[in-house]
Amino acid sequence: MPDVLEMSDVTFRWPGRSGFGITVDRFTLAPREKLLLIGPSGSGKSTLLALIAGIVAPQSGRIAILGTDIARLSASQRDRYRAEHLGVIFQMFNLLPYGTVVDNVLLSLSFAKERRKRAGGPAGERQEATRLLSRLGLEEKLIAGRSASSLSVGQQQRVAAARALIGRPDLVIADEPTSALDRNRQIAFLDLLFGELDAAGAALMMVSHDETLSHRFGRVVNLTEIARVLTSAEAAP
Repeated sequence: MPDVLEMSDVTFRWPGRSGFGITVDRFTLAPREKLLLIGPSGSGKSTLLALIAGIVAPQSGRIAILGTDIARLSASQRDRYRAEHLGVIFQMFNLLPYGTVVDNVLLSLSFAKERRKRAGGPAGERQEATRLLSRLGLEEKLIAGRSASSLSVGQQQRVAAARALIGRPDLVIADEPTSALDRNRQIAFLDLLFGELDAAGAALMMVSHDETLSHRFGRVVNLTEIARVLTSAEAAP
């Protein structure tokens, strides 16, 4: 099987005079691998995740997800490819506040035909969403008809995780998903998340500044080992 992710000779900078950007010479992630990426605020973690998710495209280089170089795709093609193959747990969760809990989970299937089939299709996707939510520790009374805005931070986190996992994506990207939890809840959440990842056969790339989580992961990488922040002079057009 090819690597889930392969980056080589990637250069990206945000537009504007400040010109913040990063370069990545080479980075790979294997199928089913669980990787923790460590780095302080402002080190380029969010930029790296935006590149991997196809939210932005590099100025040069290759970013291959399952062998497909998404750097060569148009913005709309990257959106569709991400919907089919990636699950994303955003740091702020990005839930629709007035949508129901189940509808928020199903949102990730809206533009992913094959992923929707893997979730059970129109006849079974709600049942699968409910199963995931329950498996991730959300009480039944919260699943049935409640809006996302009525949930606690920890409960919203579980909804965001279920949304990323439904339909068995090949890669889940998680941006500081445990930052708002105490230690016991962090451990419980990771146990549940890892169990669902193993069942789905998905790889995980999780970003955090918390190095105490390192022992839970198969590989731990500091961002400075794979990416270099461009200086203003280097980033200038």
